[in-house]
Amino acid sequence: MHAFEPFSEAHGPGTRAVLWLQGCTLGCPGCSVPETHPRRGHRVGVDEMFAQFAVLDGWIEGVTITGGEPLQQRRPVLRLLARLRAETSLPVILSTGYTWDEVVRMPGAAALLDRVDALLAGRYERGLRLDRGLRGSSNRTVHLFTDRYTPEDLGAARDAEPAGRADGPEFS
Repeated sequence: MHAFEPFSEAHGPGTRAVLWLQGCTLGCPGCSVPETHPRRGHRVGVDEMFAQFAVLDGWIEGVTITGGEPLQQRRPVLRLLARLRAETSLPVILSTGYTWDEVVRMPGAAALLDRVDALLAGRYERGLRLDRGLRGSSNRTVHLFTDRYTPEDLGAARDAEPAGRADGPEFS
């Protein structure tokens, strides 16, 4: 984990808990959070992370998981998503730098897509930067798996909060 913000007004519709994961090897030029790229620091367990979200159920609109690169920590992310889906009412938006085609070919893709409400996919491209919304750049795609969000919800959301400190622990 790089950072955790329990009451964010950015990174999705409504007040959300945002989890920035530490570690990314994609290296998108112009990334807004390059401090999340190195994999360093201590690990935070799935149960510990889940507990931070669970106490917020009923107080926030939902959860956003971003990076670094969440899918470079697929196993713990899938375990966390399973618990969020089974034990809370919190909808989840997951943002990945992998393209849709790369995501669907990953091991565990079906489980991942069954456990998120919305997926933002694709590498950030500085020359295609958007001024608002969660996509970041126009090449990134939006995939909705439930009726909890619309493309308009994600297009109107702010994505302008810093990602916390630069030496956060690694999620495990």
